Amino acid sequence: MAAASGTQAVDRAAGLLLFVLEAPQPPTFGELQESSGLAKSTLSRLLSSLERHELIFRSDDGTVRPGGALTRFAHSRRPTDELIEVTRPFMVELSEATGETINLAVLDSTEVEQISQIDCTYLIGGVKSGDLKVPLHASALGKVFLAYGADLPPGRLRKISTRTITSRDRLREDLERVRERGWALADSELEPGLIAVAAPVFSAGGDVVAAISISGPTLRMTREVAHSYAELLVEQAGKASALLGFEGSTSEEAGNTTVVPTGGRVGAA
Repeated sequence: MAAASGTQAVDRAAGLLLFVLEAPQPPTFGELQESSGLAKSTLSRLLSSLERHELIFRSDDGTVRPGGALTRFAHSRRPTDELIEVTRPFMVELSEATGETINLAVLDSTEVEQISQIDCTYLIGGVKSGDLKVPLHASALGKVFLAYGADLPPGRLRKISTRTITSRDRLREDLERVRERGWALADSELEPGLIAVAAPVFSAGGDVVAAISISGPTLRMTREVAHSYAELLVEQAGKASALLGFEGSTSEEAGNTTVVPTGGRVGAA
């Protein structure tokens, strides 16, 4: 067989690499030759090229395994990277539609961890998050996780502002509304003058893996405005959920969902 060149060589090398990555067990040279139909000399040249770039590794037992470059890449990705990539276009849509601050958050034990943010586009009156982690009961993001199964920390609920809900009974009522309508509201409960709405992002299996919020100053983002933004928010969060494989409703059967904390099954079925 003539030596491969140009795009043909790239296609053949890519095919070999995919076979190595998808094989249930590390394949041998013979198995790669049988699968590809390549001549031994052509196969050897392509494997040598892949090995030079650390895309494969040929073990002493004759098997071919993924190389160091792929291993380093796999280990460099955080469990939340896929969430950030999937939700980013919808966060941009929300930012362009509202001009307000857009946050993506995951559950980290008894707190909310904000992992991605698009800043307010207004010249003045923007809201910047001082901490990357916020308490569950005092934030719209946190209420989303609580409504879909996250546990409240034991003891008294900390009063963050004068409007923070510290009564567990009142909070339970609020969370029921979150499940009914599919979004949460926090009005000056985390910070005076800050209002936010948040909606869940679901995995293919119906787990809540993240929440997206829109937040802004109450002087500009009134409750009426927040309610109108909530409809858009649920729509965009639903689109992100669909990309992760979710096919259900974000407001129905809430009792059958679970919450996946940081490092959990992101996008899992």
